[in-house]
Amino acid sequence: AKLGGGEKGINVHVKRNKKKLIRDRIRLLLDEDQPTLELSSLAGIELEYGDVPGAGIVTMIGKVNGIWCMVIANDATIKGGTVFPITLKKQLRAQEIALQNRLPTIYLVDSGGGFLPLQAQIFNEGGRSFYNEAVMSAAGVPQAAIVCGSCTAGAAYIPAMAEESVILHKTGTIFLGGPPLVFAATGQRITSEDLGGATLHCGVSGCTDHFAETEEEAITTMRDIVATMNVDGEVVTTGIVLKCQSVDIIIGFFYPTEPSEDPLYDISLLEDLAPCKMSGYQLNAHHMLACVLDGSRFHEFKKMFGSTLVTGFGKVDGNLAGFAVSNGKITESSALKGSHFIQLCSQRNIPVVFLQNFGEDVTCQSSSETELIKAHCQLMQAIACCTTPSITITTGGLSGSLESHALGSLAMGSRFHFTYPNVKIGGYSPSQIAEAIHTEQNPGNKQSEDSLSDLKETFDLETDVFYAAARIRNDGVIMPTDTRAVI
Repeated sequence: AKLGGGEKGINVHVKRNKKKLIRDRIRLLLDEDQPTLELSSLAGIELEYGDVPGAGIVTMIGKVNGIWCMVIANDATIKGGTVFPITLKKQLRAQEIALQNRLPTIYLVDSGGGFLPLQAQIFNEGGRSFYNEAVMSAAGVPQAAIVCGSCTAGAAYIPAMAEESVILHKTGTIFLGGPPLVFAATGQRITSEDLGGATLHCGVSGCTDHFAETEEEAITTMRDIVATMNVDGEVVTTGIVLKCQSVDIIIGFFYPTEPSEDPLYDISLLEDLAPCKMSGYQLNAHHMLACVLDGSRFHEFKKMFGSTLVTGFGKVDGNLAGFAVSNGKITESSALKGSHFIQLCSQRNIPVVFLQNFGEDVTCQSSSETELIKAHCQLMQAIACCTTPSITITTGGLSGSLESHALGSLAMGSRFHFTYPNVKIGGYSPSQIAEAIHTEQNPGNKQSEDSLSDLKETFDLETDVFYAAARIRNDGVIMPTDTRAVI
């Protein structure tokens, strides 16, 4: 049963396709020198439709960062990971065990989809596996996936329905019909990478959440995902360093019991980085996080999608939190990304920290303004319905605009809201309000520079951060150096 697809299948998988064998992948994923329990290893032998060693998948219980998990992994040496009726039966049994024992479930997907000659015995059971993913996730049993190879037809839904998914560059693909089917239907030639590769799904469709160059990086990212599921486990110390805009952000692992440690970068840097004007400068989200998070460790979520909102997990003084940090205007894609992330935090019972910095121009470019409004509303709905505590800190720009409500505020249920001294408080900037009122009061383009100047002076005072603090429109004004301590 452990021979998989035999010598021929292994040679094609390893030498031609340059992939790791499934048991090598699982060995890298699971903690070293820890017990494992393989399930249904003799499934698929001498069936009426032939031998399918191990039913074409490996299902195993083992520890990932000290947390017991269920691993469901396609063996692509067996007919390219084709799904047979016995494959689904074994997968459904593994999902049942995972749900009963509340085991986070990790899918290592590498499958060409269902075995078409037996499709009549597949489609109902295949649908049930998707149903199980949704029900397990709703029941608080986390679902995560690595796209290790092809995910065609029904196999495409496994990573797409997972709470978090990783895709391997130039190896992992997700599509309902591959390039041959596209050519047969349309006459158009397209590569697998262009049709459903990592760059497309991480940067354009948002179907996957993490981009990996190598299998080792994909597995390291998955271990990081498990560590941010907020499930108690034993402490295991590891991590890799990635360069991010000249700042070393350590992609590491986080645990509820991990002790506090100082950031790699001194918090005093924020006084120099914080914007001194309301518009024209954006405090870089990654630079700020590097000065705030324990060990400057940050597990970023959907890095390549909706880049004007940075989301991910980190720790402050040993406390795990989700961070949503504005890095420009909230676009349609970044709003959808934000709503997905907030739902994850709510589901995993992880508190959220919003770090805002919005300029005076509250309009965003989008193919459809209606779609943008809808996306903003979805983000606000996710924040309003989030069941975990949240904290908001406005680091620059305007607080009180429509965008700022879309990224957490007292009105949207934040437990606390603090601001830097350089922030303006109001729905619009002083110049926007003054010019709008002046135009209304002076129809026919009758200009009065003195009245416009008076209006600007009035609204400049009323939007001052200390004017707002005096009227308890926020919970206080803090210096940038106090950010970490306040959180």
